[in-house]
Amino acid sequence: MRITLVKKVLADGSLCAKCNDVEQKLKENDQEKFLDEILIADERDLESPGMQLAQRLNVQRAPFFVVEEEGKEPEVYTVYFKFVKEVLNNR
Repeated sequence: MRITLVKKVLADGSLCAKCNDVEQKLKENDQEKFLDEILIADERDLESPGMQLAQRLNVQRAPFFVVEEEGKEPEVYTVYFKFVKEVLNNR
C-alpha cells in the first residue's frame, strides 16, 4: 500500500487552512509515518506534481489522500476522518 498526501498552496503562497489542520492532526496522532509521499498542489503552478495528480484523478478539494494498492484503482479520500477510519485504522 502506498499513501500520498496532497496539500494545496494558495495563489498568495500560503498553505490552505484545512491543509494546516490536517497536517497538525497527522503530527499529533503520530500518523505521518504512514505517508509515503507528500505532494504540493500549487495554485500558481498548474504543472506542480500535486496539481497534476489532482487533475488526473479529477479531485477538486485539498488536502486529499491517495491510497494505491497493487491490482486496484487508486482510492481518493478528501475527508481526514474517513481516511483514518477506513485506511489507517485497518493497518
